[in-house]
Amino acid sequence: MIHIFSQFLLGIAIIGTLASTVFLGLALVAARKHLAQMRAARATQSAVFPPVSVLKPVHGMEPRLAEDLESFFLQDYPGQWELLFCARHEGDAALQLVREISGRYPQVNCRVLTSGDPPWPNAKVYSLDKMVREAKHDILIVSDSDVWVAPTYLQDVAPPLADANIGVSTCLYRGLPVGGLWARLEALGMSVEMTSGVLIANMLEGMKFALGPTMSTRKDVIAKIGGIAQMGDYCADDYVIGNLADAAGYKNIISTHVIDHVVLSRSWANSWAHQVRWMKSTRYSRPKGHFGSGLTFAVPFGIAGLVGGWLSGYPAVGWALFAWGLLNRVIQSVAIGWGIVRDPRALSFCWLYPARDLLGFFLWVASYGSNVIDWRGEKYRLEFGGKMKKVG
Repeated sequence: MIHIFSQFLLGIAIIGTLASTVFLGLALVAARKHLAQMRAARATQSAVFPPVSVLKPVHGMEPRLAEDLESFFLQDYPGQWELLFCARHEGDAALQLVREISGRYPQVNCRVLTSGDPPWPNAKVYSLDKMVREAKHDILIVSDSDVWVAPTYLQDVAPPLADANIGVSTCLYRGLPVGGLWARLEALGMSVEMTSGVLIANMLEGMKFALGPTMSTRKDVIAKIGGIAQMGDYCADDYVIGNLADAAGYKNIISTHVIDHVVLSRSWANSWAHQVRWMKSTRYSRPKGHFGSGLTFAVPFGIAGLVGGWLSGYPAVGWALFAWGLLNRVIQSVAIGWGIVRDPRALSFCWLYPARDLLGFFLWVASYGSNVIDWRGEKYRLEFGGKMKKVG
């Protein structure tokens, strides 16, 4: 019985190792293609800087919020632009901070709005709906509160939207951890795991989705896909916007600008819950792709190979599978995390990324545990397509 189990385990390990190796190969090819595309985009980027409205929904205080918000006031943009911030209520601490920062930059056209309590599960979308209606300009750049951008952000992101064929432009991002080990592991996942998946998807089928930290589009695109309000029931509104724009015949692109996405310091339990929620959202938005991603992890299959090899009497095979699983992820961390999004931690802590790969596998397994998520202290049930229904 043990022999049969060990043979089965070794067989699974070999299949999984082959699959994760193919995934690494695809990521490397996609990375090379992406770099070529970015060089071409920079060489042909228009010198025309159209008017832009930057929409930033906010909700309460969080670490580094002052630095992150201020980076948007420091934009070096030759064209007309405005900043719109929106929270549920006037007394929101984030809006008070916005007013303080705005007072130091009187030359920046900044407006503060409130939306009231949302009638939909996704409060961010309710704020966006208000800002879209209030925005003065046709080009809209939607950015989360927990991102930091360089002064060239608007120069890089805005001009491509002057092309009527472009529906949505989105930015890759590197994780910026604030805190200890769990924040660091989550940030590495953003820089390496997330980026790898996006590059491969773009290479194989084009960008049929957007990434929430930055989504750039236009009012005519929003109108053609049916308006912002229809995203109010969805957890992954970024995915839906990009998907609808693609279905409407627009071309979605990846911007040349890479942003920093802040990962907050959390306890193990909070970090786990946050990442499982994201995994569940992906599971319901892209069920087939999410299921297949279980074969992209390398370290779990390396461990299975090590155990199976020892039990089967082939320890050298087991050690080889395990060693390759670790090396596979180190290569991925350096090539994607450093080579594409220039995350210095993906280079200096490449030895830690195999631990993130193992954690990612357990998060993937946990995403199939239930269809309920906790979002800002409220529980929602996810339904097919990524819609949310409040529980209770």
